[in-house]
Amino acid sequence: MTKLITLTAAAVSGLTFAGAALAQPPATPSAAKPARAERSCFSLSDWNGWSSPSRDVLYMKVRQRDVYRVDLAHGTNQLSSPGSYIVNVVRGSDQVCAPIDLDLRVSDGFMDMPIRAKTITKLTPEEIAAIPKKDRP
Repeated sequence: MTKLITLTAAAVSGLTFAGAALAQPPATPSAAKPARAERSCFSLSDWNGWSSPSRDVLYMKVRQRDVYRVDLAHGTNQLSSPGSYIVNVVRGSDQVCAPIDLDLRVSDGFMDMPIRAKTITKLTPEEIAAIPKKDRP
């Protein structure tokens, strides 16, 4: 009987602490978590061209006005070879919101080399204008 009373007292004590926590005022906005950046997604069917200023960077032109910078985990000099082109294997949805959504390969027509996206960043109009003309997609 003693164990049952002790257990019941512990349960009541736990409920008291839970009630006290619920009675606390809501957190102030200054204590709230910072807002997350809006996800910027695009459809692969809107991809209209690309360029590569270096072995580890790829610029993708989307919807004739947007440019996305793709930083590559393991780039290749094949990106700057004449006649090379980029292939993306689509499995499921063609929406790109994160690097994992891209399954890229650079090809010269004979051999495909996989390239892995590390980050994707939608560039601002100012960042697009800062890209040298020879490197714009």
